[in-house]
Amino acid sequence: MTAPGHHPAPWQPGAVRDAAGGLLALGLATFVAITTELVPVGLLPVISADLSVAESTAGLLVTAYAVMVAVLAVPLTTATRRLPRKAVLLGSLTVYTLSNVLVALAPTFAVVAVARALGGASHAVFFSVSIGYASRLVRPHLAGRALALVTLGASAGFVLGVPLSTSLGTAVGWRTAFVVLAGACALSGVLTALLLPPVPGGGAPPDDGARGARRSALAGATSANALVYLGHYTVYTYVSVLLLGAGLAAVAVGPALLVIGGLGLLGAAYAAARLDARLRQTTVVTLVVVGGGVLALGVAYPGTVGTLVAAAVWSIGFGAVAAVFQTAAIRTRGASPDVVGALVNASANIGIGGGAALGALVLDGAGRGAVPYAGAVLVGAALLVVLLARRAFPGVRDEAQGRPHA
Repeated sequence: MTAPGHHPAPWQPGAVRDAAGGLLALGLATFVAITTELVPVGLLPVISADLSVAESTAGLLVTAYAVMVAVLAVPLTTATRRLPRKAVLLGSLTVYTLSNVLVALAPTFAVVAVARALGGASHAVFFSVSIGYASRLVRPHLAGRALALVTLGASAGFVLGVPLSTSLGTAVGWRTAFVVLAGACALSGVLTALLLPPVPGGGAPPDDGARGARRSALAGATSANALVYLGHYTVYTYVSVLLLGAGLAAVAVGPALLVIGGLGLLGAAYAAARLDARLRQTTVVTLVVVGGGVLALGVAYPGTVGTLVAAAVWSIGFGAVAAVFQTAAIRTRGASPDVVGALVNASANIGIGGGAALGALVLDGAGRGAVPYAGAVLVGAALLVVLLARRAFPGVRDEAQGRPHA
């Protein structure tokens, strides 16, 4: 029992094994957060039909959510910087729960959009804080593995969350899917309260002659991050529409997303094994696989088998994306961990919201078959940024010469 007037010793960063409980809690919370963000993706056809709006309009549920994150990530992270990090995470999980309940009960599309915007505000804080949180649980040279393990929760959101909610929503109604998700968010909050150790905030970058270079490197990492998400969500927001257009029955979309998403765990595992040793190589390989898969999807569509195979390759690559760019950004030391997390969060959601909107324009204009090509061009642009920004994505030789921090 702690003596009166004394506080528990602050958390000391150590090995990944020492932080296993905290990383598990963050991974579970990330799972429900990603599922909350993306659950409309698999349910766009049934939501649009039930609320009498076009599929492209229903896709704006992803856009509205992402816009809130992009606009609020930095301001809310800054505003809450003096609050205990764990309390902020628990508060955000509570708001996720409320948002999903409101969506389930909403009588109109407008109310659904408002409830989703509330979830987006929570998301703005959650991922900004959780990225910095995971990096603080372990010693600095292990940050890549810690972030990759936490982002397994994001992969699980693709693998289990979206496909299962899609299957559930198709079978018994999309509102029921949101009720179940609200329960999962509440449960995650309880587990986070029990398993996650408190960590201090702060952690400003060194104030030395390399400050400008570090900020430039951070800008390169977040710019590439935004482009990858922009390309991915131009296509992924409408993946259920594409799968239906490729000949899948409505009841098969959920299981197909489950299998395709499951392959993303391979990419996440690759990132966990390689990131701390070979950041640049891992990033390039990841983007080549993502871009190649999306391009192949455009070539194969509307053939059923080819579409599914290309989507599988794309999913494998995307499983590594979150960990790759979070690690690159954190390692630039261009800002405090929480501010870095906010910038990564904001840039990703600029891509998510912009991708959903761009995909809608392409879908309504050029048609379904053109959507993957638009996404592939944007992923290719991200790869170009990575190849040019050596400070943000250093190779082994650059690391030895100290370039990432110079």
